[in-house]
Amino acid sequence: MAEDAFVAQTSKGPIAGHVSGSGAALLLLHGGPALTDYMDMLYPEAEGWRAVRYQQRGLTPSAKSGPFSVERHVADAVAVLDTVGMGRAVVLGHSWGGHLALQLALARPDRVAGLVIVDPLGAVGDGGVAEMGQHLVDRMSPAAAGQFGEVAARLAGPDPTDADALESLSLLWPSYFADPAAAPPFPPHMKTSLEGYRETFASVAEQLASGFGEKLREVQVPAVFVLGEESPMPVSQGQQTAALMPQAGVEIISGAGHLPWHERPGCVAAALAGIRKRAAGLDPA
Repeated sequence: MAEDAFVAQTSKGPIAGHVSGSGAALLLLHGGPALTDYMDMLYPEAEGWRAVRYQQRGLTPSAKSGPFSVERHVADAVAVLDTVGMGRAVVLGHSWGGHLALQLALARPDRVAGLVIVDPLGAVGDGGVAEMGQHLVDRMSPAAAGQFGEVAARLAGPDPTDADALESLSLLWPSYFADPAAAPPFPPHMKTSLEGYRETFASVAEQLASGFGEKLREVQVPAVFVLGEESPMPVSQGQQTAALMPQAGVEIISGAGHLPWHERPGCVAAALAGIRKRAAGLDPA
């Protein structure tokens, strides 16, 4: 799909992204955090939308520096909407990006017309972090588990590096899928920022401890949670988070993992179609 590049200027550095397609406004938020933007994977699911994706701060071509707080990530998303001229948009977030979409909807309800939350970090307890981490390790092959133990030891040591974090992710990658043996190759262009990852999750933990989940009862826009039945992220986390929101529904995708569109193409497109019918005040092309 043809794309047009843009740069949103913020007080904390630039945020770079791309716009593609035509139709109703759609903002795409990638997971990670501090991971290379991969939301172009979802373009086949977003036909008929004017889709905007961007590299979240932590990696070039966006600002590499923080602050890596939830508030800053929300401000960056608003700056992107301003730069591309979207007043209100449906927001589609995956994993951490799903959690960020919830934060955006709560902080700036005037900018969000609807939500499609795909296998997210949730809003109950620790958001599902510990259970997901254990599930990922449990699914690893013995050989990969041995390598992972060595990398994990380096990450817990005094001088962890971005390369260590990326190696860890590449070893865990097959475990994100319903059938790890059939997982696609790890994307070779992926990069990560350990600083951005750790500081963002520290900020998320503070938000969760301060009652973020209960605040979601204030979110009045239509929402759908698309959850992989075989994801390492517990389905219960998405279900419990959705239950906090007055207009949220849940779609559980059988035979799918953490990237459900990979194993069940069309599941995200169907969720977007449903939200388009329910969303009011959505910006046209």
